Amino acid sequence: MKNARPIIVAYDISDNKARSRLHKILKAWRIGGQKSVHECRLNVHQAEELFLQLSEPMEKEKDRLLMAWLNRIVPSSPGDWGKSGFGKMCGM
Repeated sequence: MKNARPIIVAYDISDNKARSRLHKILKAWRIGGQKSVHECRLNVHQAEELFLQLSEPMEKEKDRLLMAWLNRIVPSSPGDWGKSGFGKMCGM
């Protein structure tokens, strides 16, 4: 997976059958997750393909899908947040 980056995929699906289909699709792509939030490592083309696959069983008026790239900007330990730009931005 050239240029793969971490991405979070979350969904809120009202229909049980559609929700099961989305979960099955994501199991093939994800590296971790639970219920309706999953972490994947994808490049841009893979993210586009996954979006198309996930959009198909969804009801556009009712259901929600979120795909967000993750960037490692802040330290992983909350104790270090005050030393980063994030901590300063939040007044820490």
